[in-house]
Amino acid sequence: MSGKHVERLERPSEVDGTAHLFKALGKIIKVLRQNAGLSQVELAEITHCSDDLISSMERGVRIPQPDFLLRADTALNAEGVLAAAVEDTEKALARARVRHPDWFQSFAAEEARALAAHYYEVQAVPGILQTPAYARALFEHRRPMLDEETIEKRIADRISRHALFERWPAPTFTFVLEAVVLLRPFGGREVHREQLRRILEVGQRRTVELQVLPLDRDDHPYLGGPFTLLTPPGRREVAYTEIYGHARLITDPEEVRHFSERYGILRSQALTKRESLTWIEKLLGEQ
Repeated sequence: MSGKHVERLERPSEVDGTAHLFKALGKIIKVLRQNAGLSQVELAEITHCSDDLISSMERGVRIPQPDFLLRADTALNAEGVLAAAVEDTEKALARARVRHPDWFQSFAAEEARALAAHYYEVQAVPGILQTPAYARALFEHRRPMLDEETIEKRIADRISRHALFERWPAPTFTFVLEAVVLLRPFGGREVHREQLRRILEVGQRRTVELQVLPLDRDDHPYLGGPFTLLTPPGRREVAYTEIYGHARLITDPEEVRHFSERYGILRSQALTKRESLTWIEKLLGEQ
């Protein structure tokens, strides 16, 4: 995949007209930061976020959250320029929350307000962790084939979920990824490396516990496919499965308990967070 093609993907969707808005807003943030004499790292420290997030917003890859715009407006002496974009940003985020496919909307709604989210994946990187280029590689090779407009929309839907990591109070996120998920180079070497770096960036957050399940484990509590556990506010935990195009949101307490029990065993068999991040860093170094 050429560099030009990847650059085209690293931005919000043009389906609902937001791409140009956030690309322009990213350029404004960059100019204001440079005029203030701040590096991306320094602005990240002032606004309480990561420098990777600053870089992504300046390139139009990530949607700036309203609270970030308000903090940055003060930090960069923008005199209301960034604060003026808050209303349009909130509208764009609202559209992102409702544009998911019908079969996915129930899960997306639960995920967006969950107090805790736990993901187990056996085939590909979970959607909430995917980069635009990685997501495109998956959608382009899907059979039956998807048309270009559908691919662009689904990439945007998937990337819009990154905003959940910026929520405050922050939900608790845990991930158990089978090692093969991180070994399979979907999209080619550069797309794969970018995806691994994205997983490292998210995995280093204190609100995230990310674990890798190595290939050398000689027993396994569940071979039925990926699943997600969500804890909604004021309600019992629910489970979600999506296999062969069939999505299912599970609320039956006994069935959910089975998934929760399996997940606990999977976590106990996986590498620790630190061991997992080191494993990914080593994988990156060997490429």
